[in-house]
Amino acid sequence: MDFPTFLIQLLNSVQYGLLLFMLAAGLTLIFGIMGVVNLAHGSFYMLGAYVAYALTGMTGSLTVAIFGGTALAIVFGLLLERLLFRFFYQRDHLDQVLLTFGLIYVFEELRSLAWGDDVHSVQVPELLRFSIPLTENLSYPVYRLFMAGLCIALAIGLYLLISKTRLGMKIRAGAFNRDMAEALGVNIKRIHAVVFALGVGLAAFAGIIAAPISSVYPNMGSQVLIMCFVVVVIGGIGSVRGALVAALLVGLVDTFGKVLLPQVAGMLVYMLMAGVLLWKPEGLFKS
Repeated sequence: MDFPTFLIQLLNSVQYGLLLFMLAAGLTLIFGIMGVVNLAHGSFYMLGAYVAYALTGMTGSLTVAIFGGTALAIVFGLLLERLLFRFFYQRDHLDQVLLTFGLIYVFEELRSLAWGDDVHSVQVPELLRFSIPLTENLSYPVYRLFMAGLCIALAIGLYLLISKTRLGMKIRAGAFNRDMAEALGVNIKRIHAVVFALGVGLAAFAGIIAAPISSVYPNMGSQVLIMCFVVVVIGGIGSVRGALVAALLVGLVDTFGKVLLPQVAGMLVYMLMAGVLLWKPEGLFKS
């Protein structure tokens, strides 16, 4: 493998890892803080992609889709938490699994009724519709770099929110000891609503920015959901820092595995997970 090809694969792995982080961060927050096993998380990614398709079709602007679609997803998350998930916090994980598994089918049917079952495409913005030449024959799309930059900016913002703000302090307190946080006056119900809406917004944001390069198609959320759980398990349940490190590791292993070891590429990510769990059963980082 020559250096330009290695560089392209490295950039692809980082971009894929950062996209996985957007999904896994919301999933690990919801499970680590609220204790909810949310199998429908991939559906929020799918709905984000379809909202991007709809909004770009109406406005012709991916920027409007990114901001408008993410805002709609956050509002949707608040409503879903208030009307449904709030009643399952104290229920068994089996009840949560059955609820969220059922939601997958509900969202798929709603998607089918609204947009049909065809594959759709979202155009890359004209400003980003070019590539950076690496050699005479190889180049790298600028939009992929734009995606990576957005994910990095959002990851920094998420770190600052959780680590440096009063809201983040309440979120960490609720995750560490809910009863003590409530005794100190923290409104745990409000914190749960914010966390759930944030998780939905992150998943939808990932679907929106991925839509121009992955197309928009039925069941696209199911394909990323398993990989998201792998990232959460490797990083440590409830740890955003762990989700970032694990997502980048998974991106590297998956991308380079498909290039260097295509015969066993499908196994490598799960072998990585097994190795981490043998070494640290709680994951790389504790919440």
